[in-house]
Amino acid sequence: MIAKKLHVPLALATTALAAVALAGCSTGGSGGGDDAASGTYTWWDPYPQHEEGSDWANRVQACGDEAGVTIERTAYDTTALTNQALLAAQENNSPDVILLDNPAVSTLAETGMVSTVEELGLDVSDIDENLLAAGELDGETYGIPIGANTLALYYNADILSAAGVDPASITDWDSLDAALAKVNDTGKRGITFSALNTEEGTFQFLPWFWGAGADLTELNSSEAVEALNLWKGWLDKGYAPNSVITNSQNTVWEEFLTGEFAFAENGTWQVNSAADAGFETGVITLPAKDGGAAPAPTGGEFVIAPVQSDTARYDVTRKIIECMTTPEGFVETANTFAYYIPPTADGQDALLEEHPELDTWVSAVQAAKGRTSDNLGTDYPKISEQLWTAVQSALSGAEDPQAALDAAQDAAATETDGN
Repeated sequence: MIAKKLHVPLALATTALAAVALAGCSTGGSGGGDDAASGTYTWWDPYPQHEEGSDWANRVQACGDEAGVTIERTAYDTTALTNQALLAAQENNSPDVILLDNPAVSTLAETGMVSTVEELGLDVSDIDENLLAAGELDGETYGIPIGANTLALYYNADILSAAGVDPASITDWDSLDAALAKVNDTGKRGITFSALNTEEGTFQFLPWFWGAGADLTELNSSEAVEALNLWKGWLDKGYAPNSVITNSQNTVWEEFLTGEFAFAENGTWQVNSAADAGFETGVITLPAKDGGAAPAPTGGEFVIAPVQSDTARYDVTRKIIECMTTPEGFVETANTFAYYIPPTADGQDALLEEHPELDTWVSAVQAAKGRTSDNLGTDYPKISEQLWTAVQSALSGAEDPQAALDAAQDAAATETDGN
């Protein structure tokens, strides 16, 4: 798929994970104190860049208007939002609605401060299961995704053409390796990605890890070692630069825009930039080892409802959330935050009617996976840290991939008490 520019605002990717814990649970408290059927309802989200009067702020208020209430919106950055939510629960002063980065949902849910969708009477039967799973813990569902962004493989069409590579031929690891070898023979660089020693590094490694069939509960499996050997092999052969060890996702993109790299692993949030590049670009799904689209991790937020002592407020809260999560609402969110792919089939079809050029991204989201899926909950950040540490160790040459992942598994098992 060749990239085209959409005339909608660029959204920021939300891949940072707040790993914090709350000592004890809270019954919560109302964010307003007005009559439950009217008055003011409080809403928190991680979009401080969208000020009062912006399309997003107006969209939030419109859902309040539809529910017959005024919404008082407060915006924090992603990490601060999680911390503020935990603090508010301790002080029995939680807002009515929070829009929260999806890996942090289980962090809040484990404290008992979040209402389940069943308690609120919300229907989530149409939500794609792979996206909803990021908000599931111990058999309960805590909130609804408003959309998702994820990763894919951007390519420089000029470089691939010169190397005699058809991007449609890249369907698995072997065909990608063959393409990188051909590019290398032309004197261009093959691929760039982020292996940074932060959550960004794990975020970018997971498609290869999961695409090999590995599981986050067994970091040193043979499949995990295969994935790390793949990345290490690219560095050893010169297909990828040593800078990947310190690359952020933004740095990866800056490298790609130099026109020297055939491929860059990056997200939906770069679609407009790709269309404005000084060369023809396209995008394919990240390939799994033996073919098909690899599960890439999901970014994006869930809309959740903290527990309130005044349960009469839930009726209006449900109406606000339902307004945000209709098929039309999902598409409106996608257009407000460029490239948030709707989490339902109806929403995805409606988006593609407006923007058929996003078909690869819809496919990538359909194959994606939440980082806290598999009931990992608050164990995920502990596991993730050990995984990115192992990747750093192997790519720097400090340890071979097997040894690095053995150490990671031992440390993760200790951190999570073997769970």
